[in-house]
Amino acid sequence: MNFDDLNGVFQELSCIPADPPAKRELCTRCRRPLTVCWCPFLPREPLQVKSSIIILQHPGEEKRCLRTAPMLEYSLPKENFLLLKGRRFSSGINEKLKAVFSSPNSFVCYPGPDAVDIETLPTVDVNHEGYNIVILDGTWPQAKSLYANCDELKKIKQIQINSKVASEYVIRTQPTEKALSTVETAAIALAILEGKPNLKDALLQPLKALCNFQLAHGAETHQSKEFLIKNGLHKSQIQYCSS
Repeated sequence: MNFDDLNGVFQELSCIPADPPAKRELCTRCRRPLTVCWCPFLPREPLQVKSSIIILQHPGEEKRCLRTAPMLEYSLPKENFLLLKGRRFSSGINEKLKAVFSSPNSFVCYPGPDAVDIETLPTVDVNHEGYNIVILDGTWPQAKSLYANCDELKKIKQIQINSKVASEYVIRTQPTEKALSTVETAAIALAILEGKPNLKDALLQPLKALCNFQLAHGAETHQSKEFLIKNGLHKSQIQYCSS
C-alpha cells in the first residue's frame, strides 16, 4: 500500500464517529422504543375483575419481541394476574398455583373433546366468586408440551372459546383461523365470565396499537397457517410445487 492509499484509509477512519450511535430511548415498562410504545393505550387504572388470569409461559415465548402477556400484566390488578415461566409446572413451585390447581373454580383454556364452551359457564355475578383461568403461553406445539408435562393441569376442567371472530393479532401468523393470542384469549374469557363486554375492548387497545405501529413501519398482515394451506400459499406447498 502506497502513501496515497494509506492517507485515504486514514481519512475514511477520521469520518467514523468516536462515540457509538445513540440508542433509541426505551419505555421502562414495555421495553419498546418510545415512538412505538403501547403503554399509553393501557387502561388508566387496573381493570376491576373478580376472576384471575394465570399464564404458564414456555421459555421460547419469553424471547419473542411481540409477545402480548405483558399487556395483561399492566392491565389487571396484581392479585388477579400470575405469570410463571418454565417447561414443567406443579403445585410445589408456587403457593398461588397450588391454590389454582385445587380450586373447583379453575379452568384451563385448552381445546379438546372434553372442553366446555366458555359461554355455558355462569358469570361471576351468578357464581358469586371469580374464576381462575389458566392460559398456556407459547406456540401450539409448546402449549401441548406444557399441558402434557403437567399432570395436575390435566385434572382441572378444560374450556374453549368458540369465537368466530378472527384474531386481531395480524402481524403474527396464527396456526388456525380460530387461534387467538394470549391477550385476546384472556380478554374474551374475562368479558364473558365477568359479564362485562367492555373488558374485551379495554384489554385489546394495546394489541391494536402494537399492530398499527408495526404495519406503519413496514410489517405485513399475516394470514393463518390454515388459511395459507387451504389456498395453496404456504411456503412448504410453494417449494414443493416449484421443485
